[in-house]
Amino acid sequence: MLLPRRSNWLAQQKCRNKGKAVIVRIGSINTGGLQGIGRSSIVRGSRKIVSILALVASMAALALIVDAQYGQSLFAGALQRSSIEATQAGVGGKQLTALTPAEESRYRALSDYVARRYRVSQDVAFDLVSHAHWVGSELQVDPLLIIAVSSVESSFNPIAESVAGAKGLMQIIPRYHGDKLEVYGGAEAVFDPVTNIQVGAQILKEYIRRTGNVGIALQMYNGALSDTDDQYTNKVMGVKQRLQHVVSEPLRSSPPAPVRTASTRKSIAFPLSLD
Repeated sequence: MLLPRRSNWLAQQKCRNKGKAVIVRIGSINTGGLQGIGRSSIVRGSRKIVSILALVASMAALALIVDAQYGQSLFAGALQRSSIEATQAGVGGKQLTALTPAEESRYRALSDYVARRYRVSQDVAFDLVSHAHWVGSELQVDPLLIIAVSSVESSFNPIAESVAGAKGLMQIIPRYHGDKLEVYGGAEAVFDPVTNIQVGAQILKEYIRRTGNVGIALQMYNGALSDTDDQYTNKVMGVKQRLQHVVSEPLRSSPPAPVRTASTRKSIAFPLSLD
């Protein structure tokens, strides 16, 4: 009777051992499966990230190609949007209003001239001319003077930069006029055409107020007060006269009223500075 009991005991031990072996195998298989699933998820996630990065790179390359071929059109749309936003915000709080037929005709004539003369798109030229008139109206500065200074300074290149550090359409030097640019986001805003016109017109107004005449203010704007021939002033006023001719009847044969420049500088009773 002992032998059967011993056999049963051995049989039970074998079954238990087999059970353990089965449990171990099952556990091993399950663990490996989970690890495999984790690795597969990581691989799939990595592939998605690589695909997204490749798509972004392709879109960036396409954008560069489109900008190289149609950059002016894209710039025109961006400029128009930023111009509208700036105008709606308003220096004087005024809202953008529709142009009258007379304004439309005037702006179109000037923008056509600017587009042909300086090789910029019609849309860009129209937005620049329109904004110059709006700023001029707000600040009580002749808009044709603003346009003339922009043409002489940069030929309407919004990213122009001189060796002296003058930047943008109206060639503003940020280190001299950082306080004015700060309102629009800082020195980097100087390359925004809308901001540049706004700040450039403010500088012109300030210099005209300080000096009492446009001629000296222009020489001061250009940093050329030592030029007794007033070459810069004469150049800007010549462009302004051509712009006036574009929007009005042909100029009469009589010479225009002289602009007081070098001959009247000694009458100014306060010091002039460029900062």
